[in-house]
Amino acid sequence: MPAPSSSSPTSSPTAATGAVAAAIPSTAKGSVSGSGSDSASGSGLGPVALVISAGISVQFGAALAVMIMPRAGAAGVVTLRLAAAALVLLVLCRPKVRGYSRSDWGTVLAFGAAMAGMNGLFYQAIDRIPLGPAVTLEVLGPLALSVIVSRRLVNLLWAGLALGGVVLLSGHGGGGLGFGSLDPLGAAYALGAGVMWAAYIVFSARTGRRFPQADGLALAMAVAAAVSLPLGIAEAGSDLLVPSTLALGLGVAVLSSVLPYTLELLALRRMPAPTFAILMSLEPAIAATAGFLVLNQAMSALDALAIALVIAASMGAVRSQIRKKAA
Repeated sequence: MPAPSSSSPTSSPTAATGAVAAAIPSTAKGSVSGSGSDSASGSGLGPVALVISAGISVQFGAALAVMIMPRAGAAGVVTLRLAAAALVLLVLCRPKVRGYSRSDWGTVLAFGAAMAGMNGLFYQAIDRIPLGPAVTLEVLGPLALSVIVSRRLVNLLWAGLALGGVVLLSGHGGGGLGFGSLDPLGAAYALGAGVMWAAYIVFSARTGRRFPQADGLALAMAVAAAVSLPLGIAEAGSDLLVPSTLALGLGVAVLSSVLPYTLELLALRRMPAPTFAILMSLEPAIAATAGFLVLNQAMSALDALAIALVIAASMGAVRSQIRKKAA
């Protein structure tokens, strides 16, 4: 979930929800990397390892969130995560609150609302369906945004490939935790999270252009935490204040937000943003692996094929954007 900025690479929160940022148009992502990202150092394995590590951190953080949902509920976990992440970012960034226009604050509010919606819907989804399918459905939002913005015929082919993955998802009639047994409400929440992810991309780009460094991200995260707080209190109440639950919530925030932000920032300084986006396309596969290892969420070969189709579509859309800019 990328947060681009033309001013500084530190304003990129690409891992904010634990999911894929493939197929995001260059206007929403390419400016994150800064001048250092275009250097030859991007060809080394170091930056690739950083991006993969960030993806692993995000998805295993989401798996940990699923484990503590019986204690605090989906809304409670979202509140804990966003509040902890907001606190960390506000302390580290110490953003200025003066000197901004009403339009600037409107952008931050919209960014924070999109962030809260994206996280809230995604966590409702993974409370009902396996992690791998949830991320696979969610990534359709950024992919659709890329197709709409690019207006290139070739991207319709990638959209069709992704649609094929969704058809497999909805048409598979196997049992267990396969795609065919998805809870319809959980699938709807995942698709809704994808829509909010697309909105997140748009408003994060605008925020990055209006606020220096990571100030806009820190302020938007505080807005998101404030939006989610009433819902978390309504669902979990005093359970949010149990020390063990607070500690686990902090762990989710570190794994899903703070650590990935840091790793991705380091990677974006050493590789081109389009390469970064292609690597982020692997997150549905990472999510499925985390679901299997941590939550015992098994997949069939057909499930893996559905995920592979969406990953291929995301990578293809990113590569078509690269060719378009190079032409």
